[in-house]
Amino acid sequence: MKLLVSALEPSSNLHLKEVLKHTQDVELLGIFDKNIKEGTPLYDISEMAIMGVVDAIKKLRWFFKVADAMVELAKEADKVLLMDSSGFNLPLAKKLKEKYPDKEIIYYILPQVWASRPKRVKKLELYCDKLLGILPFEMEYYSSDKAQYIGHPLLDEIDVHRNEEETKGCIAFMPGSRKSEITRLMPIFLELRRKFPEIRPLLVIPPSFSRNKIAKLYKGNREFEIVRDTHEALRRAEFAFICSGTATLEAALIGTPFTLAYIAKKVDFFIGTKLLGITQVGLANIILTHYNNTTLHHELLQEEVTVDNLLKEYYNTDRKIFGQKAEELKTYLSHGSSQNVAEIIMSQRS
Repeated sequence: MKLLVSALEPSSNLHLKEVLKHTQDVELLGIFDKNIKEGTPLYDISEMAIMGVVDAIKKLRWFFKVADAMVELAKEADKVLLMDSSGFNLPLAKKLKEKYPDKEIIYYILPQVWASRPKRVKKLELYCDKLLGILPFEMEYYSSDKAQYIGHPLLDEIDVHRNEEETKGCIAFMPGSRKSEITRLMPIFLELRRKFPEIRPLLVIPPSFSRNKIAKLYKGNREFEIVRDTHEALRRAEFAFICSGTATLEAALIGTPFTLAYIAKKVDFFIGTKLLGITQVGLANIILTHYNNTTLHHELLQEEVTVDNLLKEYYNTDRKIFGQKAEELKTYLSHGSSQNVAEIIMSQRS
């Protein structure tokens, strides 16, 4: 089978690799990580990276060119797999469906229509044949039988087992992976680290970052033990200070108590909270709130992110309640998604 893939994000490619473990005789075409052995990408994901609105506008014409190349390449494919990145993949789905109305289009890792722009649901249902959600509550937003919950990929990808007794005296600091996140949080985390002279501080840094990039972004990194594996750092830590994003869900599933510390640009925070109505940042909290209207952890946002407040979180977080809520979250997600996605890709179209 030839499968046209559009997986622009590093996280999408991690999920893709898990899916491919359960497939046979699949050749990939399109956009994906060049290290995936099942094919040679038309474009590697490093070429697709953009930083902010200005960068996106500058590359807009180029992205149109890439989309046209993907549509042309699709004539060789038996099926299409789109992953996340709705800004590129949703317009691409429209182009593909118009050119190849009978070619099956599968969308895995759906856009967060529950957070913003719910009108995308109609487009997704119109242009795609199968909509594979990784959050159970997402299905409430879709009216067609094209949408189904297939499990969460992290339940396949997390293979570490945390022993509480082996974590004493070790704290993980996770200032994010974007330059803006790191530069805002790192000075606070450095000062916070100095409040714990006896602990072993783990600084989690993406594996793709070079030494030069680390030196520029992570001022004071020599006062930490650098760890490139998020799951391993969370397994070793008794507590974590986490920027935001998927890492909050990873910590929850591993069972590492944490608090979220997030500082956004003032204009972005205003748009998110006042115009889009976003009330939560941590994915683990968002999921639990939809499930049973409870939360897993505290969220310190903007001016609340201070050393004193973070210290209070470390000392006052109830580890027992956290553990109970983390188990509720894991039960709600139920199972992994990789094998289910692979079976849908390999199945004959009904």
